[in-house]
Amino acid sequence: MGVQAGEIVEGRVTRVMEFGAFVELPGGETGLVHISQIAHEYVKNVRDFLNEGDIVQVMVLGRDPKGRLDLSIKELLPPPENPEPPRPRRLPRQAPEFENKLKSFLRGSGGFGEKKKGRGGKKRR
Repeated sequence: MGVQAGEIVEGRVTRVMEFGAFVELPGGETGLVHISQIAHEYVKNVRDFLNEGDIVQVMVLGRDPKGRLDLSIKELLPPPENPEPPRPRRLPRQAPEFENKLKSFLRGSGGFGEKKKGRGGKKRR
């Protein structure tokens, strides 16, 4: 465990994935720069910023519970003057089967808050 949290080191990008890039540091240890730690702006594709073989400076953020290195490039970049607002999350669309079942249920039950007719049962004496 050679590097410590807060250190700034230079390393080589060895692998680029959808979720980030693996960087080999001096001494042979490899850490992950998560996609959220690449730039201040929204990163849709890691390959727009990093490619295998690139030499990059990274800050060591620390280690995860499994002992793997967490790295950041973003921490070494100056903050943007006009930060863009966070991108809204897209809500998943309901499956059409669910929508059809819900409509069928509401038609059969008479809708919300309505009492069904003819289901009063026998009166007790």
